[in-house]
Amino acid sequence: MIIDPKSHVPIYKQIASQILQAIDAGIYRADEMLPSLRALAGEIRVNPNTVQRAYDELERAGFVYSKRGVGLFVAGGQTASARGAAERKVVKLLCTAIRAGHTAELPPDRIRMLFENALSQSLDQPGNPIKS
Repeated sequence: MIIDPKSHVPIYKQIASQILQAIDAGIYRADEMLPSLRALAGEIRVNPNTVQRAYDELERAGFVYSKRGVGLFVAGGQTASARGAAERKVVKLLCTAIRAGHTAELPPDRIRMLFENALSQSLDQPGNPIKS
């Protein structure tokens, strides 16, 4: 796992993203235990709280589950695979939108603001099951 401390992406998000990539690549399989947070923190030389935050995010998203006193495990294949496929589709659509913004010569900050406005409008729709 490679962490870029100079990246604008928070370290815990880098960790979570790389674990998801490993799950997608089959490095971690359904019901397989992930490294302990202390072991992973030592390996990548970050604070254990940072790894805990990444693991918490993965658990909230349903990619992993915990067994109290045992550890953290990769969620069942269908749920994780379906969610991973959905995320890949969203990323592809977002990349298309970003390229359209670049083609229109919009600066990155303006594209980011437009995305955040669209996300906010979408989440504010009545009956929207997604909570921010």
